[in-house]
Amino acid sequence: MKLIVGLGNPGNRYERTRHNLGFLVIDRLAQQNGVKLHKLLCDALVGEWSCDGEKVVLAKPQTFMNRSGAAIEGLLQEFGGSAEDLVVIYDDLDLPFGRIRIRPKGRAGGHLGVASIIENLAGAPFNRVRLGIGRPAEGMEATDFVLQPFSSEETSQLNAVVNHAAEAVGCLLRDGLQRAMELYNRGH
Repeated sequence: MKLIVGLGNPGNRYERTRHNLGFLVIDRLAQQNGVKLHKLLCDALVGEWSCDGEKVVLAKPQTFMNRSGAAIEGLLQEFGGSAEDLVVIYDDLDLPFGRIRIRPKGRAGGHLGVASIIENLAGAPFNRVRLGIGRPAEGMEATDFVLQPFSSEETSQLNAVVNHAAEAVGCLLRDGLQRAMELYNRGH
């Protein structure tokens, strides 16, 4: 079993913001694999499919970003998984817009959703797919930046970025973490 979680905030207000990039990738994976994310389980919208005979659960926590870990911990218990089965997709200020960085572990780096997961999983390492959103302009708070909609330039590239990230997750599922890092950590 693999649990693929995209981080974001629920509600229309946050739908097309930078902080919801993880949700956008989950939606794309669901669309590509004919999965409906309509079941509410452990405070997350979930849907399932099978990839090469392995159960894959897609999830979008509905707890708001800073409580994502509680939903993820509940889902891992519900499906009998561990942190090793977890892949978390989220926005990252430290990467340029559109860049992907796949890692088997790491720190929160100021990301409250990731901090919540680390806390709830007692520091157990989990796979991460970090998606660059770039840094805010001088004088703008990071919290304001991540909750803003994408710029018009970013919006024009967003579809390609989300598709590329969905491909990276698919590669991780089919070919493993090492191969996905080799192919997708280089940039595009």
